[in-house]
Amino acid sequence: MTTDITLAFAHPESRASATAPADAPRDRISLRDYIRTVEIGAFQEERGVEQRLRFNVVVEVGHAAAPLADDVDRILSYDAITEAIDAALAAERLSLLETLAERVAERLLGEPRARRVFVRIEKLDRGPYALGIEIERSCAVVRPTEPEPDRYSRPLVLHLSNAAIADKRLPGWLDQIERLKRPVVLTVGMPDAATPVAGASMPQRRIDLLALEQNAWVLAARDRRCIVVNSRTEITHAIHAGRIIVWAPSKIVLDAVEGPDAGPREAAALSGWFARTLEAERFIGLGAEVPRGDLLELEDELAL
Repeated sequence: MTTDITLAFAHPESRASATAPADAPRDRISLRDYIRTVEIGAFQEERGVEQRLRFNVVVEVGHAAAPLADDVDRILSYDAITEAIDAALAAERLSLLETLAERVAERLLGEPRARRVFVRIEKLDRGPYALGIEIERSCAVVRPTEPEPDRYSRPLVLHLSNAAIADKRLPGWLDQIERLKRPVVLTVGMPDAATPVAGASMPQRRIDLLALEQNAWVLAARDRRCIVVNSRTEITHAIHAGRIIVWAPSKIVLDAVEGPDAGPREAAALSGWFARTLEAERFIGLGAEVPRGDLLELEDELAL
């Protein structure tokens, strides 16, 4: 007898079969026991350490409108499942299996024939057992993907020197930035004060990233329009809201699958890497010089 308990531990294909709509039978494509070794996890002990993940995925697909004629281009390929997993893992380092499962499901439901998706992900190296989650998503409830950003939603990334942060003309520069009517992300360098020395590379990197974030808060304290943010979600929300934001780098840098070559002490180069990850319209590095008290030349240069 099939029960909710047996289905909870069965392969997702069994759950898909047990809950299939009787009036609209669907075909199923499944992936069993796909293993990837990646860095993932919310705990500090999981950073810098790879662990095995096991994926079991079922995609229900609608029937083709015409005979398939044995044409591989008219089906949802098995490779689409592994490619969705690989793409989600490659995008950034994630803390939660739930986030990873959601992203895999969204990618698969973007396939024209996909109707419903079951995604089970398990961690295999956290103990003498498997820890995991399973989600079910359908086309009716999946979040719509955001449209490609046009030119005026791509941010301008502006790197400010410490001298610029301290300059009495800062509020006036921010007034002019607001008049650009463009999304703007401000980045900062290391503070002038000395930072602690750890004597080991990973702790030192974390210390230096925190020093950059402290300097971001110094800038935010100068003008309440400057909002400190540290995640892609916050950045996207703030850009859509037309806010001036200041980048706190720790989360994005540490979560990046392919991190920056530059360290926190090379702040301008790190900001350039950040601009590329945002697909920014323009990155302007002001170096150590105090920027001019007039941004009109910047407006002319960007043809705004």
